[in-house]
Amino acid sequence: MAAVHQLQGVGNAAATLLEKLHIFTTDDLLFHLPRDYEDRSTIIPMNQLIVGRSYLLEGLVTSVDFPPGKRKSMAVGLEDDFGKVTLRFYHIYKGITDRTKLNSRLRIFGEVRVGARGLELYHPELQVISEHTPLPKTQLTAIYPSTEGLTQPKLRDYIKQALNQFSHDLPELLPKKFTNGFALKEALQYIHHPPVNANMLQLAQGSHPAQQRLIFEELVAHQVSLLTRRAYIQEIAAPIFKPSQKYASALLTSLPFQMTGAQQRVSQEIADDLQQDKPMLRLVQGDVGAGKTLVAGVAACHALEEGWQVALMAPTEILAEQHYLNFKKWFEPMGLTVSWLSGKQKGKARAFSEQQIKDGSANLVIGTHALFQDNVEFSKLGLVIIDEQHRFGVDQRLALRNKGTNNTTPHQLVMTATPIPRTLAMSAYGDLDTSIIDELPPGRTPIQTVTIPLDRREEVLQRIATNCAEGKQAYWVCTLVEESETLDAQAAEATFNEIKERFPELRIGLVHGKMKADEKQSVMQQFKENQLQLLIATTVIEVGVDVPNASIMVIENAERLGLSQLHQLRGRVGRGAKASFCALLYKNPLSQNGQERLRIMRETNDGFMIAEKDLEIRGPGEILGTKQTGDMNFRVAKLERDDHLLSQAHYVAQQLLKEHPKNAEALLKRWLPEAPRYAYV
Repeated sequence: MAAVHQLQGVGNAAATLLEKLHIFTTDDLLFHLPRDYEDRSTIIPMNQLIVGRSYLLEGLVTSVDFPPGKRKSMAVGLEDDFGKVTLRFYHIYKGITDRTKLNSRLRIFGEVRVGARGLELYHPELQVISEHTPLPKTQLTAIYPSTEGLTQPKLRDYIKQALNQFSHDLPELLPKKFTNGFALKEALQYIHHPPVNANMLQLAQGSHPAQQRLIFEELVAHQVSLLTRRAYIQEIAAPIFKPSQKYASALLTSLPFQMTGAQQRVSQEIADDLQQDKPMLRLVQGDVGAGKTLVAGVAACHALEEGWQVALMAPTEILAEQHYLNFKKWFEPMGLTVSWLSGKQKGKARAFSEQQIKDGSANLVIGTHALFQDNVEFSKLGLVIIDEQHRFGVDQRLALRNKGTNNTTPHQLVMTATPIPRTLAMSAYGDLDTSIIDELPPGRTPIQTVTIPLDRREEVLQRIATNCAEGKQAYWVCTLVEESETLDAQAAEATFNEIKERFPELRIGLVHGKMKADEKQSVMQQFKENQLQLLIATTVIEVGVDVPNASIMVIENAERLGLSQLHQLRGRVGRGAKASFCALLYKNPLSQNGQERLRIMRETNDGFMIAEKDLEIRGPGEILGTKQTGDMNFRVAKLERDDHLLSQAHYVAQQLLKEHPKNAEALLKRWLPEAPRYAYV
């Protein structure tokens, strides 16, 4: 491995461009893999060209001129024995004019378009043909991800130099039986320069054995990263909590219902973890309404009973507030203090909360990401509960490791109501043990979902008004093309004013992200107490809002939302015994993906099935959010395609860390050079 400067033709300017692609060394170049291939092995006669396709052509320059027009351009006429084309250049520089002189013989490659002079190729790659020009390549030509100013020929040249000079230095880091029959150097050689008879379909699908060899190695590297993160967190001992006798019993007897079997099973798994001297790292998944908050409450009891503090963090003020109200109701009768901390808190209120947390008088602290901040000091933090983890960056969890005291690290319980496909759970949360609450509380009624075109909106409005007049409660959710709190708020306000004017007899409320926390809470409380019949809202109500009497959900422009978000919103109804309905209003024409999403919503209420379909349609980045996938930028692997390799990759990563830790570290440097490094233990 060497710095890219050591390659011929790479000066400071080229190195700066390569840096934009995160290429600093020759190894980085070797693993900068093609995004596509072109067949440049055959020269095509000019009478066989099809518009929109790319070809290798050879011919004689018969004319060069600079046509008048708004944009200055150079037009070069090129002919062979069968026809002619025009080469069009808008960026004219000496290298181009030198190579396109009259009677020059050129070999060019580019896409054929229809232009002012018939068939034209814009800025084709070209070379002047002489008696020494080799025949066309007998291999496919790679097309690489690039950046402005870095041409494909230059990038190909740098990668070719790296392959010739440095690929023999690449050590094999995987056991031979997992290399798919390809040495690393052979696999790279094949992927960068596949023969003309290579299986193009396999290469396009990422299923060629040479690609699978690299895909598997990359997945192993990601698993090594997750396992080392886990080891790093578990390096410091955690407090041991015996199962709570007093608080857990008081909490459960105060409730008007019993825990489901699934809640009891997951609570037991958590209790078992908390009795170890290593920090619990557990992800609790449960579909909408499965009762994760109660499981978190019981988990908190174990820490509180031993005199330790518990912190619960949620991604939005509205969800954090809901948790705060729930935990106050549960724990203040037991004589415990529940404190609140959010980014919007200022002045004396904030200083008071921070002091309570620091001196230990706050037993339970509920808040938003403000809990992560350096100036927030805990007296004796023993358990951290993170709700809707996918809204936070993966490594923000590590920040909480340093909030422990007495040389301990807090236990971590991570919850999500967005069911995560097994593939993603292994990839994004491979450092966590997973529990699933796979049972809904009794008495829940299935939600009937219908899809209705927007031109029938008037009919839906009338039916909502009638239903509300009969004593039912409904949500009306407004969405916009752009995700913007300001624009969403305007859309919701416009709808609120419209319905208020049309149906003055209805008691209507409005909730959106631009409102102050106490305003939102006040409206939500009125809706919960049935003082409001209809709640107009943006997607801020997506998670955590619990109003059992609400039985109708209308989502306007539903085609703009992903499956998981639609499922979350639909889950705001169907929380009581009443028959519940969800109407998805969509605007025609629908894209194929839009049609597929709405069909799935009509056909199933199963969050895990919806999550699997969401992964197929949108891919992992959109489901988990950019923060969560910041360190999941795979170069060759695609989770939705390569999930069959994950279990084996996890096993190999464990073996490498145990038996060949130096290979594991080298693998991280090769595939995840920018990932944080954690101590090996």
